[in-house]
Amino acid sequence: MTLPVQPGEADARIPFVLKLASALHSSGHASHRLEEALEATSDHLGLTGQYFATPTSIFASFGTALMQRTFMIRTEPMPPDLGRLVRVTEIARSVLLGAQSPEEGTRQLVRLEQAPSRPGLWTVLAFSLASGAAARFLGGGAREVIVAAVIGLAVGLLAVIAARLANLGRVFELAAATLSSFGVAAIAAAVGGVSVPIATLAGLIVLVPGLTLTTAIAELATRQLTAGTTRMAGAFMTFIGIGFGVALGSRLATAVLGPVTSVAPVALAPGTIWLALVVSAAAFTLLLKADRRDAPWILGAGTLAFVATRAGSALLGPELGVFVGALALGLGSNLFNRLTNRPSAVTLVPGLLTLVPGSVGFRSVSALMESQVVAGVDAAFSMVLTAVSLVAGLLAAAAVYPERPLTASDP
Repeated sequence: MTLPVQPGEADARIPFVLKLASALHSSGHASHRLEEALEATSDHLGLTGQYFATPTSIFASFGTALMQRTFMIRTEPMPPDLGRLVRVTEIARSVLLGAQSPEEGTRQLVRLEQAPSRPGLWTVLAFSLASGAAARFLGGGAREVIVAAVIGLAVGLLAVIAARLANLGRVFELAAATLSSFGVAAIAAAVGGVSVPIATLAGLIVLVPGLTLTTAIAELATRQLTAGTTRMAGAFMTFIGIGFGVALGSRLATAVLGPVTSVAPVALAPGTIWLALVVSAAAFTLLLKADRRDAPWILGAGTLAFVATRAGSALLGPELGVFVGALALGLGSNLFNRLTNRPSAVTLVPGLLTLVPGSVGFRSVSALMESQVVAGVDAAFSMVLTAVSLVAGLLAAAAVYPERPLTASDP
């Protein structure tokens, strides 16, 4: 259905589409999904539009041939904000279904954009919870879980400060990695009995750009070459910054404290992995700014991804087994979308965070910086293969059972 064109209404539709583009981008939408949403919106509004989105800019052209009007929106890569995404989708659907005018939709998007979104104390808690849970997923024991949670708390506090200081924000990953590496070494030197590599990686797990890497490969797979290449380069630079920071912190710790002994972790009971899933779901709900009512769905998505990946790994191996987990997660998230009429990203993104190959990428960079070329290249290949398996599973899920269109009204 195409909405009827009223006199003078086309001019109101263009600002709405432009503001919608900015709002979806600031909610963490991938470039290919952003372009698809804008094309569907303009078609439904009776506009002729062409769109080109990258992590750092959005171009929108309206009209045909020499009568085109082109707009450019300068953007910055943004982490997912699930609560904002839900509200943006609700506003867009309301306009497209005729419940409110494009002018009112634009005003609501402007008010939403002006709402404060800086990280606060809940974000600090989320960093700590995510790091503690990650230490369990990485095979750490009780000491590694506690140390990682403490380091995650410190990194979270640094993130809050960096959000308010632009100069610190530019080197946040490097500073956080240095702090994490030095802090873990200092705690290990003071109390002993800590697996330094596991605690360090777990303390930094929120910053490792595994999701960014997976999104980049998804964009490349859908022919979004510019966006995918740009995002891939950003992920690579983040890996380099974290790797350098960890190396710097380790060298500083050795210079100040002397050699620090790392020990093998004392394994926790197998059942604690399920507690780690619950804790990670709570952390992702806070980190991704999801609505509290979606917390049970997020827990379910994480559990489904984890169980399906384990089953797939038993059959196909760890890298290709991720395909099974991503396929199950994609199908489950699209079912959630059709049952609730809320974006599938609400469950898809948190579920992916339990699967993304960020830890493997970190180990690859660390090995290369320690001149362990063979180990580093091997880890890098595993990282890319895991990311490709993830993307293949998501694309297969979208082909088998796609998400409900934005213009659909009721589940």
